[in-house]
Amino acid sequence: MRKRANNYYSLTCKKLAFFTVLAVVIQIIGLSLFILGFFPVKPTLSGMSGLESFYPLGFDSTDLAQNTSALPPEKLKSLYQELSGVPPLFDRLILMVIDGLPAEFVIGKDGKPPPEVLKKAMPYTQSILAKGLAVGYHAKAAPPTVTMPRLKAMVSGALGGFLDVATNFNTQAFLDDNLIAQFLRIGWKMVMLGDETWLKLFPDMFARHDGVNSFFVKDTIQVDYNVSRHLTTELSSTDWDLLILHYLGLDHVGHIGGRSSNLMGPKLMEMDEVIKRIHSSIMQTQETKQKRTLLMVVSDHGMTEGGNHGGSSYEETDSLALFVSGQKFSDSESRKEVYQVDMASTLALLFGVPIPKNNIGTVIRDVFTSLKDEQQLRILELNSWQLLRLLQTHLNELGCGRFSCKSERGQNYGPERLCCSYLDATALHESWKSKRLLRSVHGDDYRSAVLGYLEFLGTTSKWLSSRSTDKPIGLLVSGVAALLLSCLGLMTLTFLFTREVNFKGSRDISHTDNNIWKWHLEENFVLAVIFILILSMGSSSMIEEEQYIWHYMTSSLYLILLRKTIQSMKNGCTLTLTAEQRKIRFHHIYYIVAVLVSGRILRGWHQGGVNWSYLPDIAKLLEQAGTAHIKSLQLLSMFLVITICLAVLLSLGLRTRVSMLLVLVYLFPVLLILKQILRLQDSTFGSLSVRSTTMIQIIYAFLGTSSAGILLGTPWLMPLQNPKTLSSEVSHESPSKLPFDGFKDSLCVIGWGYMFSWCLLQMLLQQPINSVPVSLLLLQVVASIHYFSGGNLRHKQWVEVAALYYVGMAGHFGLGNTNTLATVDVAGAFIGISSHSTIISGILMFIITYASPMLALLSTLMSVCANDVRTVSNSQDVDFGYLLKTTVGYPCLVPLGLNSILLLAYTIVLLGMRNHLFIWSVFSPKFLYVCATTVCVYVGVSIVALTATYTCIVFATRSTLKGSCRDRLTER
Repeated sequence: MRKRANNYYSLTCKKLAFFTVLAVVIQIIGLSLFILGFFPVKPTLSGMSGLESFYPLGFDSTDLAQNTSALPPEKLKSLYQELSGVPPLFDRLILMVIDGLPAEFVIGKDGKPPPEVLKKAMPYTQSILAKGLAVGYHAKAAPPTVTMPRLKAMVSGALGGFLDVATNFNTQAFLDDNLIAQFLRIGWKMVMLGDETWLKLFPDMFARHDGVNSFFVKDTIQVDYNVSRHLTTELSSTDWDLLILHYLGLDHVGHIGGRSSNLMGPKLMEMDEVIKRIHSSIMQTQETKQKRTLLMVVSDHGMTEGGNHGGSSYEETDSLALFVSGQKFSDSESRKEVYQVDMASTLALLFGVPIPKNNIGTVIRDVFTSLKDEQQLRILELNSWQLLRLLQTHLNELGCGRFSCKSERGQNYGPERLCCSYLDATALHESWKSKRLLRSVHGDDYRSAVLGYLEFLGTTSKWLSSRSTDKPIGLLVSGVAALLLSCLGLMTLTFLFTREVNFKGSRDISHTDNNIWKWHLEENFVLAVIFILILSMGSSSMIEEEQYIWHYMTSSLYLILLRKTIQSMKNGCTLTLTAEQRKIRFHHIYYIVAVLVSGRILRGWHQGGVNWSYLPDIAKLLEQAGTAHIKSLQLLSMFLVITICLAVLLSLGLRTRVSMLLVLVYLFPVLLILKQILRLQDSTFGSLSVRSTTMIQIIYAFLGTSSAGILLGTPWLMPLQNPKTLSSEVSHESPSKLPFDGFKDSLCVIGWGYMFSWCLLQMLLQQPINSVPVSLLLLQVVASIHYFSGGNLRHKQWVEVAALYYVGMAGHFGLGNTNTLATVDVAGAFIGISSHSTIISGILMFIITYASPMLALLSTLMSVCANDVRTVSNSQDVDFGYLLKTTVGYPCLVPLGLNSILLLAYTIVLLGMRNHLFIWSVFSPKFLYVCATTVCVYVGVSIVALTATYTCIVFATRSTLKGSCRDRLTER
């Protein structure tokens, strides 16, 4: 028997730690390889468009490039206009970007005008639309709908990579061909006022600029005033050719109050007044025969009902393109739909510069209706040549002359069809030209040529925008293989550790008790949940509505535990149970009921997902009721969090002095947070003052210091022996075994400190409407820990950790998170920040988004210490290393193992769905969340492991020092 035991002890603490870290490193390498392979840089044409843009494909422009490279800007501008064959319709451009403005606010939706409330908010804009002085379009934006990639799309006509969403917070210079660079090349003087993203994308290109930071979303006033204060001066100046005005206030109003915010109407009126001032200036310059100016009012993206963006829903992709002029546009109907990338080619041809090389957009014909027929055909021809050149980047051997368009093969969708469409369009164009020379041209010939070009432009643009770049399959497979190896390693370690724990438990409990080796219903269900989640990953709809799976499965697991508890009371044991045991069993039922009721409230708090997000929920009803009700619930939630944490502290059975010290440690930050809640009654609709920011920074410092102080000091101050057990067991236990009690109590206190600090931080950072869910999550976690810690139901520890993990994931969706980027709370990421920091804002955003999973992971410390570790201390030949292994083995291995299975499964699904229609709108955002969840698990597990390791080292040191002192006294 001793030999068999030694075999099970072969997985030492050092070996377990080494192989776990090795598996995690392999997982990180595999994930990195897969990300590099799945999100490659799209093929683009280097350099800038030049004179070759005005010649057909195959024309040798080398000599032209050499002859024109030294031309001054004015001569180059004249040469462009001469070769294009189309006179510029305007001389100056005012590009007004209203960040986050949905097009339906201005031009309505589904052929219907906007609601009367929105009409009254922008009366001047509606009047010029009615007079024909403006024409507006729904400019559909591509995901991800965040500012930086959308600005790139507007000025280059190209769609960036999906991972541009990650660089949105740390913008780098844009080096691809774009309109700003083209305008600079012909000598334009440009001025930029507003979002400093422009300055980062195009450094040293603006003659004057006044940039504002776009990430202080609490500011809805100053951020726009900084732009408008320059209007009078700039509109009266004649030295600029391009004026960019990027207003951020409306987007900020959406982030903190949603579409229905009380500030949305006034902000729209403010923007309408700006449009009025600019248009009045344009009309005055037109009357004095000065430069012709075009005002283009655009938005980079729309917003959801909650005011967020980043996803691919209609509300988020519905951006505006509004052309405003001093002259009436031809009978162009507003409310048509174009694409955001169409702006680049349209503006390039309106102002007589080459279309950017990587543009995939098509020209908006309605703004060119004042031109002659041959000039309109020339515009379509130039756009077609540019797209045909871009096709060569994707298809190196493209040669349209080798296809036979009369055969069926030439009509297939793909390169052959695109070539045939282009050849048909050019043939119709040449036919129109020849008939025009013979004066036998007919209107139908012109329309046929136009339709031919439009068919080619439409199909080519669609093909280029939807084309998946060639992904290196070798890199993807290598990444998946590494993830598979890591997953198998973690599963093997978990199996070996479980076998050792079960064998050890069966020896310590009873040789005849085989209950510990049996598989029970709740254990099978824990594994079934993972299997069901894997099956759901292949469905885009299930990914969009993943919250239903987590809510249903978590509730089902606790119903199974409730059934087991009730059965244990009915299976002929009721008469043999003592009064204290029956009381404990009833308490267990109360705990499970608390978890289930809290879970049901969380389920109805936010109507998450995509398909049914418009349905009423508790949060929407409270928002309609007013901020006073929300603020009252926020205060109530704060008191609930305090009450729960104080009750847990009292249940630990610590000395009165220790408990009072812990209360005093958190007294000051609690009072500051309460003061912040009471003081900022209407802070959600205004900017944070410097004083409030300073106070929040003080709260951050106190919470961090408190947590660090408890971590570092508790193991040194906690008694080595528990006084309650010392008196009754000192005669039976060896003194060297008793420090395990102090170790257990230390972990309890540290875990309590982590949970309390984390919940207080969430009460400060989360939206006020989420204060109740935070308190309910804490109630679920505490009730779960108390349920698993008492009684004789003998739940396996890995089931306890898995249950907490599931509670954390269900709570993640209960806080309103989804698998779309639109639900990321950007506003909270800048609370307490006085100057923009990408790293700090990113950390705060991560803390807000993963509040629930991190709380569940941190709570495993209390879950571990709530279980009786004295059976370990009573064993022979057990050291601190074995104690550390049995303490944090499951809290580390179970989350890592469960996450590795889901990560591997979804990576395989993503590999199989790489050409799916919803790959960028559904599957890729979900993959980003899976990666972020992996980081969350890494951080949580690392905190738990390092905390237990530090505590164990301190107690080992204290025990050694105490033993040395005892030996010296004995010698004396």
